[in-house]
Amino acid sequence: MVYATAGVPRFFCCRVRRNMNQKLLKLENLLRFHMISRQLHSLDQRRMLAQWRHGFLSPSAVWAAQLYAWPWQTDVFLGAALSQYRLLVTEKEKRPWKSQLSSTKSKKEVEVWIGMTVEELARAMERDIVSLPSGEKITFLDTPGHAAFSAMRARGAQVTDIVVLVVAADDGVMKQTVESIQHARDAQVPIVLAINKCDKAEADPEKVKKELLAYDVVCEDYGGDVQAVHVSALTGENLMALAEATIALAEMLELKADPSGPVEGTVIESFTDKGRGPVTTAIIQRGTLRKGSILVAGKSWAKVRLMFDENGKTVSEAYPSMPVGIIGWKDLPSAGDEILEVKSESRAREVIDWRKYKEEQEKNKEDLKIIEEKQKEHKEAHRKAREKYGTLLWKERSFIKYLERKEQRPLRPKEKVERDSNVLHVIIKGDVDGSVEAILDIMDTYDASHECELELVHFGVGDINENDVNFAETFDGVIYGFNVNASNVIQQSAAKKGVKIKLHKIIYRLIEDLQGELSNRLPCTVEEHPVGEASVLATFYVTDGKKKIPVAGCRVQKGQLERQKKFKLMRNGHAIWKGSLTSLKHHKDDISVIKTRMECGLSLDEEKIEFKVGDEIVCYEEKEVPVKTSWDPGF
Repeated sequence: MVYATAGVPRFFCCRVRRNMNQKLLKLENLLRFHMISRQLHSLDQRRMLAQWRHGFLSPSAVWAAQLYAWPWQTDVFLGAALSQYRLLVTEKEKRPWKSQLSSTKSKKEVEVWIGMTVEELARAMERDIVSLPSGEKITFLDTPGHAAFSAMRARGAQVTDIVVLVVAADDGVMKQTVESIQHARDAQVPIVLAINKCDKAEADPEKVKKELLAYDVVCEDYGGDVQAVHVSALTGENLMALAEATIALAEMLELKADPSGPVEGTVIESFTDKGRGPVTTAIIQRGTLRKGSILVAGKSWAKVRLMFDENGKTVSEAYPSMPVGIIGWKDLPSAGDEILEVKSESRAREVIDWRKYKEEQEKNKEDLKIIEEKQKEHKEAHRKAREKYGTLLWKERSFIKYLERKEQRPLRPKEKVERDSNVLHVIIKGDVDGSVEAILDIMDTYDASHECELELVHFGVGDINENDVNFAETFDGVIYGFNVNASNVIQQSAAKKGVKIKLHKIIYRLIEDLQGELSNRLPCTVEEHPVGEASVLATFYVTDGKKKIPVAGCRVQKGQLERQKKFKLMRNGHAIWKGSLTSLKHHKDDISVIKTRMECGLSLDEEKIEFKVGDEIVCYEEKEVPVKTSWDPGF
């Protein structure tokens, strides 16, 4: 099987990925011309095509038909490919292109055309345009959902036999390219380099090859073993050459799959469908999957009730390298789980029970380690306490312990509420397992627990249900849903119980909402905003009974002084007092406001403070400013 990687992972598994536009009609004419002029280069090439057997993987996006055991004639093979291209072009007029392997949801259709500007696209989609400072670019690692793409790449590299690395000739080697190379190396999978966008004037394929040398990807032109093909997805240039290069590498590696024996495969994605229940998208790697087969994946098992291909058509058998949707799972397996076929349902239950038992044993071992660490801490604390009280008499020891217990008084209700408000409990629900995995990966980067603790109560796949609302009510948490729905009954129940349900379609909007919820739980900071300033021109004392009260004669330089506001006394640039006024007079009249250029006499609420000529009196008001969490998820 072949795995192609670029900005977004692509799986080419004996099927044509629908990623072309109306330019495919031009490609059809080009292929007809090549059929007559080239005859697939030689009779030897025809012999190699005829040797492919049922179960082999067609390693390119341009080949739509699997190669079976009987020989294929060149014109018949190309005719089948061209008919598939016609089908893809005409299907656009019949129905919107959407994969049946994902859950069906209503989408808003937007008309696009060649030469459409970003502003026009934003208006059509009713979205805002985010502008960047000059000289800055958005990289793949800055985009939301990078964690999801990275996990998908890693899983793809583990299940594939050949990685087709797609690099744009005008952009060069990007961060996602380096990440894809590392995934291929970790999986020990060979690479075929496809340099895309070679039809553009600014394309520089040689620059791409030179940049890849820094990552030990050496093309054949530079004495290495990596094949490099210059292609254009827009015009269809050299797509057949890419197919031939991939076939040649597969022939050299003698890549074969066994269609007999027990089924083996890998879960690519999983989700819950309302009418079908748990559904998985899988790649078959060995054996032939049929209806009624018993499968085990992770801690779930299935008796296959129905299978369908990427077009939603029901299939009776799934051969190696074939992507297929499987219905009949008892529980939802996770993306990346290995699929194995067993003989009977009883055997499947035994395997699941054994895996759950092993997982429980591993968890018990981890819990035991934590208990032992706590015991060591308690023993150490007890030893230190004995050393502390060892030389004291029992009366002195009892009195000290009494004082310590008094300090450790129980929290008052108000203090308990303040403490609990510093913890945010969340429940995550997603449409597919990969989406939930990506959100949890982003939440794992949370590093602001000193500000507000973030606790994950529950996560799962599927629409929000009553159990999620009950969980949120118990923990006073928030429910976040990604590409899922909440029925009116659930929303009404949540409103009665005071539970927040927040639904999102874009992953970075969900994370921004989570950041806002964390920020709302942080205490506000108090900022001082000056209202007026006055300078001290003279000082004197006023007798009030037996007390002498210092009074400052001032002139307002800026703004105005308001008696109800707060004041501070500044001397040599430092605040030596903060508080309120006991009196504010203009001549002999008490007044509440003194405006600019007016003179007044004032006294402070602290009699020990003495004024000096040249001091400054600042009138200010305090405003609470919301604090934003310091957590930076990376975008």
